[in-house]
Amino acid sequence: MIADYTIALDLAQHISAEQAFHYRIVPKIRNNGTLVLMTDAERLQELESELQIVLDIPLELEHIDSDTLQHLLTANYRKSRKSASDELRFTTDFLENLLVTAKELGSSDIHFEPYENHCRVRFRLDGKLVEQFHVALEEYPTIVNKIKIRAGLDIAEKRLPQDGRITVKSTGAEFDIRVSSLPTLFGEKIVLRILNRDTEQLSLQDLGLNDLQLRRYTEGTKKPNGIVLISGPTGSGKTTTLYATLKLLNNTETNILTIEDPIEYTLGGINQVQLKENIGLDFASALRTFLRQDPDIIMVGEIRDVKTANMAIRAALTGHLVLSTIHTNSAWATVSRLIDMGIPPFLIASTLNLSVAQRLVRKLCPLCKEQKPVSQELFPEGFQIPKNLSHHYEAVGCHECFHTGYSGRKALYEVIPITQELSGHIKNNVLEIDSYIRYHSITTLRENALAMLLEGTTSIEEIYSLLTS
Repeated sequence: MIADYTIALDLAQHISAEQAFHYRIVPKIRNNGTLVLMTDAERLQELESELQIVLDIPLELEHIDSDTLQHLLTANYRKSRKSASDELRFTTDFLENLLVTAKELGSSDIHFEPYENHCRVRFRLDGKLVEQFHVALEEYPTIVNKIKIRAGLDIAEKRLPQDGRITVKSTGAEFDIRVSSLPTLFGEKIVLRILNRDTEQLSLQDLGLNDLQLRRYTEGTKKPNGIVLISGPTGSGKTTTLYATLKLLNNTETNILTIEDPIEYTLGGINQVQLKENIGLDFASALRTFLRQDPDIIMVGEIRDVKTANMAIRAALTGHLVLSTIHTNSAWATVSRLIDMGIPPFLIASTLNLSVAQRLVRKLCPLCKEQKPVSQELFPEGFQIPKNLSHHYEAVGCHECFHTGYSGRKALYEVIPITQELSGHIKNNVLEIDSYIRYHSITTLRENALAMLLEGTTSIEEIYSLLTS
């Protein structure tokens, strides 16, 4: 069925999203060098003449109905949701064009990946990688060198990983990109992380914390000293939560220092330092220097090792508020992680103010989600289905959600303030606190995920991993 037709990437990339929507065309096949395009236009001859000039390739037009064409357009091309007057203005440079397109589509990362017979480009959209382009093998080294030159990397060094940064200044767009190169079997893989300069929209109130969580969180961050730790996997929004916190705490009377990798947002009035491990500027050494800079608040991008953890504890003990992230599965697991690193429990108990865990969950598209009955085989083994969960919703896909079935994401939080009672548990190495969590109305990530399922705002598939914990 033509409505289910997925355009091959080597065909799709002949036409940009803007051209596809503007001229209402989608490629069907390449026949002896001639590109066959499907369209719902009535005046085929006029359109064909114009497209011959615009695309500069031999082509033929084939008429299809408007509904089918619209389905094919939205299923195979992503277009910026900006108004027509503010659409992308493409340059002749493929790389510049690609970077601005990724930014406009809301992509967080761009992956350039070489393989034996082809190279591909993928965008991370709403947390998932989506294949966007194929690049000819002979053209790939040129693109890699362009990226490396703009990022200030050594184009002659292809055996070692390198890191750099690019500032993109295009019409109507200015943003930073972190560049990471990695030698692989068939060439260098490049990952570009798009960094957001816009801090206007950063607000704790808009991140997804409920009223009780927000009150507990702000109380923990307004203490003059101690540690606030945010945990979660890569891409769960930890850094955004930290920046929103710094924005709240930032004032003319406070000296705030950060050590980050990378600096994702630029915040006025805050002294931000970029990590440079190749010259010895790591988290621990930066923290040591920070303590001689008369700080009030210190933000450490991540606690990765015992050296950094010890320096963070030392900073908190000497009267500073320390904000950082750590990789654990839940808010309370942070305590176990620090103990495993070798931090004495009594030091954790006396310095930890607050432990937070978070995840980003995709929301179902409200226009096309489909109601289904609940059955046990949909859930993890041993999971007890709540009595009030009689149905669930599945992702379907429509024009508005680019046929993904999802539209946007929501952050889920688990906030545990470290009270005197919990400090006692930590000192005594009592790490079983289920009854304490229930008694003090602390909602877990699992409970928040189930709440989203009951509301019909996400799917079982999206929160499956949280239901197993």
